[in-house]
Amino acid sequence: MGTLLLLIALIFEVAFAVYCIVTKENHKKIKNWMRIAVFIAFIVLTLSSMFVWSFRWVLLAILLFILALTGAISLIRNKTNSKQYKTSHIVWGAVMMMVAWGFVLMPAIVFPQHVSPKVTGEYEVATANYTYIDKNRTEEFTDEESNRLVNAEFWYPKHAEGTYPLLVFSHGATGVKSSNTSTYKELASHGYVVVALDHPYHSFYTVSQDGTRAFIDTGYNSEISNFNKEGIYTNEEVYGLIQKWMKLRTDDMNFVIDTIIEKTDSDNDPIYQHINPEKIGVFGHSMGGAASVWLGKERDDIDAVVNIDAPFFSELVYQKETDDFAASSEAYTTPLLNIYSDDVWEQLESNSLYVANKPNNEQFKEAHTTHFRGAKHLSFTDLPLFSPMLANILQGGKADIDKYYVIETANELILEFFDDELKGSGHFTSQLTY
Repeated sequence: MGTLLLLIALIFEVAFAVYCIVTKENHKKIKNWMRIAVFIAFIVLTLSSMFVWSFRWVLLAILLFILALTGAISLIRNKTNSKQYKTSHIVWGAVMMMVAWGFVLMPAIVFPQHVSPKVTGEYEVATANYTYIDKNRTEEFTDEESNRLVNAEFWYPKHAEGTYPLLVFSHGATGVKSSNTSTYKELASHGYVVVALDHPYHSFYTVSQDGTRAFIDTGYNSEISNFNKEGIYTNEEVYGLIQKWMKLRTDDMNFVIDTIIEKTDSDNDPIYQHINPEKIGVFGHSMGGAASVWLGKERDDIDAVVNIDAPFFSELVYQKETDDFAASSEAYTTPLLNIYSDDVWEQLESNSLYVANKPNNEQFKEAHTTHFRGAKHLSFTDLPLFSPMLANILQGGKADIDKYYVIETANELILEFFDDELKGSGHFTSQLTY
């Protein structure tokens, strides 16, 4: 939509400039009426839901309002042809307007209006945000001595009765807690309480309840950026980084889960009263998936784990004598579903960081594993829907699979897996390849 509008605007500016030059007149009266008409059309299209009002249309609305207002004032004052015609003024004015159109339509181009993935459950979904303060940990990313804050957002069945399994989600390396909103909505609509965490300073950006903002830590971002580059870190240093990252992630998740379990007994907030603390699942994308697998190994009260496109960091052993990684010899007993894109699937045999993920690993013989052929790493998040351009840049190209098919099919698999493991309904099976 944004690209189409920009193309129309550019064609109009060029065509009108050519018309003025050919006729050697400013035609300001015509332009003023057209600006007023375009503003009115924008209002009508917004009210008719052709344009769903959001941040992407704010700059365009401001520009159209200013142009319509100045045009109306000019018509009222009848100063439509007061300026002498000059070709240079026409050309310069057209160029400036084309730049302005490009600027105000950029949000709609980068973040195009899109249809949300389907939600198939019977429950209406509500949300709530909380900030939990871990008084047993000091924040390591700030100079000020303060406790660690963890921001969490809940998606849960609205106006529902009874209790539901708790699902805890951890985002990717530099992601945000809202990265998989379509998945949370689908799960909550089927009777789950989903809580997604922001890991402050690992998250790209997060805001606490009191308005405190935290951006991604520059040191951590540098570590992530250089993690897969040859010659930057030794394998031993890579292993050390993994341990550090996983400790922060799993500490955050453990703290939130323990806090929620405690609140189900002591807090009358309806959200906590809808949670069944005896049924807990964890899932995550990328580094969040790795943390979820790790937590599934550590905690006895985790009943199911979904790993979305992540290595089994918890199952890696660094061998100093070979300066390489090997898979742990301990069996992984928590029910597990692995969902992979091409980006990870193609590394299972070639990258030693994924040695434990190999489908023939006997320690994971009970795990379910599936691969979406043509999918890329971010295909399992909402980013390709929210901003295809940004997703393609971050993941190094466009996925060769329909973006709605990937996210909706993955959501269906995750729902069916948790239904089987946490609710005992159905018998989960999946194809090896989609």
